[in-house]
Amino acid sequence: MKFFLDTANYKALAEAKETGLLDGVTTNPTHLSKEGGNVSELIKKIASLLSPCDVSVEITEKDPCAIYTQAHEIAALAPNIVVKVPCFPEYLPLINKLVHEGVPLNITLLFSAVQGLCMAKLQVKYISPFIGRLEDIDSDGIELIHDLRQIVDIYAYETQILAASLRSTLHVHEVALAGAHCATIPVNIFQKMLDHPLTTKGMSLFDHDWQTLGIKKFP
Repeated sequence: MKFFLDTANYKALAEAKETGLLDGVTTNPTHLSKEGGNVSELIKKIASLLSPCDVSVEITEKDPCAIYTQAHEIAALAPNIVVKVPCFPEYLPLINKLVHEGVPLNITLLFSAVQGLCMAKLQVKYISPFIGRLEDIDSDGIELIHDLRQIVDIYAYETQILAASLRSTLHVHEVALAGAHCATIPVNIFQKMLDHPLTTKGMSLFDHDWQTLGIKKFP
């Protein structure tokens, strides 16, 4: 499974890249608003840092004609940009047109298997089901991942399932078992995915026992 970081913070991305685990990044208008400054230049900088990994950047226009133009402008910022477009009925014609024009798309704010089926049928690159937000309304987000993976596999769609709105390491565990191709992970969760109290305890014990030997240099 690919690990994406869900942030627009350059420092956090640079640190995550050093782990060797990072496969891409998803940004959104909220993330970018927190960083401030020249947003286009920040996106270019992030894209350069992570190249050739995908960097998802969301549209901010609402009118379909304006979205179409903006999507091409966003895609032109860097060769590894993926344009995020909400899964909204009014946007279907422009999504279809952008796909046929070679613009890679990540369809965001997706909450049902049928929505995912429709987007996969249009051959978008990614679909982003929002797990945490579904759980907020007492729906089963993990079951949605299972359903989407079954649909993608049955019909041999190339669209990848990018699990989003993950709020715990357990969510990462569950979407991996459910067959998500990718997971976009908040920085705080990414940083603690390998933490385990028994690992820390074991390291402390080994260190204590080693010190009893009084060896100053090894090997």
